[in-house]
Amino acid sequence: MAKLVLGLGTSHGPQLFLQPEQWELRATADRQNPQHWYRGKPYNYETLLAARKDQDFSPHLTPEAKRAHFERCQRAIGAIADVYKTAKPDVAVVIGNDQSEIFTDENIPAFSVFWGNSIDNYPRSPEELAKLTPGIAPAEIGYKPPTRTSYACDQALGKHIIGSLIDSGFDVGQSKKLPTGPRNSNAAPHAFGYVFRRVMEDKPIPIVPVLVNTHYPPNRPKATRCFEFGRAIGRAIMSFPGDTRVALIGSGGLTHYVIEEDFDRGVLAAMEADDDKAIAAIDDSLFASGGTAEIKNWIPVCGAMREAGLKMKVIDYVPCYRSPAGTGNAMAFAYWRA
Repeated sequence: MAKLVLGLGTSHGPQLFLQPEQWELRATADRQNPQHWYRGKPYNYETLLAARKDQDFSPHLTPEAKRAHFERCQRAIGAIADVYKTAKPDVAVVIGNDQSEIFTDENIPAFSVFWGNSIDNYPRSPEELAKLTPGIAPAEIGYKPPTRTSYACDQALGKHIIGSLIDSGFDVGQSKKLPTGPRNSNAAPHAFGYVFRRVMEDKPIPIVPVLVNTHYPPNRPKATRCFEFGRAIGRAIMSFPGDTRVALIGSGGLTHYVIEEDFDRGVLAAMEADDDKAIAAIDDSLFASGGTAEIKNWIPVCGAMREAGLKMKVIDYVPCYRSPAGTGNAMAFAYWRA
């Protein structure tokens, strides 16, 4: 049977690809954002600033601090890529999310597995780039190849996972062709593009894309469901005939657009301690921000690793602040390895 040899959890936020002096572009977007979620409640930028007035983020906002945080993240990404290469998987099951990239209001599945032969990724047009919020366009290099590129998928494993999930009680969505999203594009969502570009360093192996609806209510699965979904994926992989070496990669998170270090560290500690109850008990209101909810791409990996008996190792946790209100993206990088 197939062997689950590696689990990875990795952030993929734009600040990983913007030079620190460009982080102010994202802070500009934060000031324009009318709704920031903090501790389960919505704020605009000014009310968020007032709510966090007793927290001094200024030490994190100096050019030197931003540069240090950026460099820590680059070292962690390099470490993730090294762990991936050392494990030598034959195929990777990648868990990510969609942000109106391929799904539309016509249909947004809670969980979906792709089992086509390949997916494409390609750059946005200049017109599309011009419409993006500040700081997103220059970060596209981390998600998009220079030209249209086709990436192989493992159709047999994808089909097997779907059947096994159905047998486990998950009425999962499925597709053999990426739909064309609101932007008239069927390019791979950025969660997957990041894995191709930075984890696999543009030398991709076949993948099975798995999508979790982290962003769009009312059918966003809760943490406990994501954990059980991951356990079912782990069982599915390990029941696949043959001697395939499989990696499972969760792409996204941690807290953003408002950084909440205590919450992040609590989630990571629960994963490290194999504390299933603590993971299942996370209040879903704390995932109201779609960005923060990308932690739900990590939780299935954690569940699968429980099935495989692999322990988590955190490489680094880096809260990358970009404004006095504590906005930014907390980056984390971790692995489970046989």
